[in-house]
Amino acid sequence: MIMLIEYPPCTTCKKAKKWLSGHGFSFETRHIKENPPTKEELSSWHEQYQIPLRRFFNTSGQRYRQLELKEKLPGMTEEEMLDLLASDGMLVKRPVLLTEKGVLVGFREQEWEKLL
Repeated sequence: MIMLIEYPPCTTCKKAKKWLSGHGFSFETRHIKENPPTKEELSSWHEQYQIPLRRFFNTSGQRYRQLELKEKLPGMTEEEMLDLLASDGMLVKRPVLLTEKGVLVGFREQEWEKLL
């Protein structure tokens, strides 16, 4: 099963969906703003797949800039980062690709080809 956690208006998410469909993959989608990743999910992905928590942050997002996270993240604990990410789906980099083989954050075609 493939799950794509996305924000539908996001152009990168649209590219990712087009790529998955074009390569014959069936997948389900989950709206990141309406149903954001939980703290438990984020923690599990971080630990299981060794993804640095900083990689989960949408560094180009308005919310990231409003909260001045570029300056604050280096001084935050993992617990604080997880709480913050789980509090607002718009802080999470998208799309998030969930498969039985692993989790990928963001759309990088070569990474997706390798995983899938």
